[in-house]
Amino acid sequence: MENIAPTSSKPPAVFKRCGLCTAFWSDRNAFLADPGVRLVGYQPNFRDLVSGLFLFQHRCGTSLALPAAGFTDLYDGPVFEPNRRGEASCPGYCLNETELRRCPVACECAFVREILQIIRHWPKNEG
Repeated sequence: MENIAPTSSKPPAVFKRCGLCTAFWSDRNAFLADPGVRLVGYQPNFRDLVSGLFLFQHRCGTSLALPAAGFTDLYDGPVFEPNRRGEASCPGYCLNETELRRCPVACECAFVREILQIIRHWPKNEG
């Protein structure tokens, strides 16, 4: 009698799945380290910044959106108050979803801009 190992019926853990090509990433690190995934923007929710969306592009052409809340643990710096959006000192970066630069203003939005920098410079797997 052949000895066959039982197959697991439990599907693999999925952090994010591509809706077009069905590629998937088991965790955030695998997602960020994938050279086929590129950060392309941030869509803010000014009432609750961590409810905003980080926008990514997958190599197959699909756009992927992930809540900013899933990345806040990457940043341990200051979170400023108040929100200075629209003030004379504000460069308006948060009003352009494809603008990824660091914000020079001590504004509530600045910490999200710092998280964007961390993601932008995340080491990619070679391959």
